[in-house]
Amino acid sequence: MTTITSSGSFGNYDSHQSDSAAAQLRADKWMISGTILMGTAVLGIFGLPMFLWGLHLQIQAAKAGLSVRPVIVTLIGYLVIIDSALNSMGWTLDLFAHHTLINRVLTTGWGALVDGGYFWHYNELWIGGSGAPGEKAWEIALIPVLFCARLAAAIGLLQMKRWGQQWLIVTCWMGVIVWTGYNTNMTIFADVRYAGVVFPVWGWWIYDIWYITPFLSLPYLHTVNREIFSE
Repeated sequence: MTTITSSGSFGNYDSHQSDSAAAQLRADKWMISGTILMGTAVLGIFGLPMFLWGLHLQIQAAKAGLSVRPVIVTLIGYLVIIDSALNSMGWTLDLFAHHTLINRVLTTGWGALVDGGYFWHYNELWIGGSGAPGEKAWEIALIPVLFCARLAAAIGLLQMKRWGQQWLIVTCWMGVIVWTGYNTNMTIFADVRYAGVVFPVWGWWIYDIWYITPFLSLPYLHTVNREIFSE
């Protein structure tokens, strides 16, 4: 009798794990698709409903008793991916594709609306793109270093890997430094960045509020029980 019960328990456990993995994958397919669209900025309006539907599926799976990823981990992981994708795509276009038609339309249009650094003397430096003081240094330093590391850390976090949690802590603290330094740069060169644009300082802060993910993530990442993550 003991043997039969044990075998049944293992069978139930395997079935539960299989059902949980399938439910998480189903939810992630929607959230990954939505995140990719939101990461392009232009198609974000289509990506948000897809992401929310995937999040709904995960929450429903948790209510059904399946072992899925904690919602807070899901939100942090995907928000970091979106944040990194938006910065990487926008800055990469400015750094390497500043003479393309799409970049001249989108980037200089953005500059005319909110950030004059992408409108003022655009494509007049020897490297091309934004002529704002200090902007190229931020782009060259952060695209290959911070944003690539944050993308990798967020993927690891979504896989519930301990290294993902640890590296996200590191890159979030880097993000705090970058957020502080970049906004200081914007303030010092306000006569370039905010003058002659449609939505000046207040428009920038509405945009910039989305980049406070490090401040929101760090309290959880520092206090969460590390045992929920696997090696």
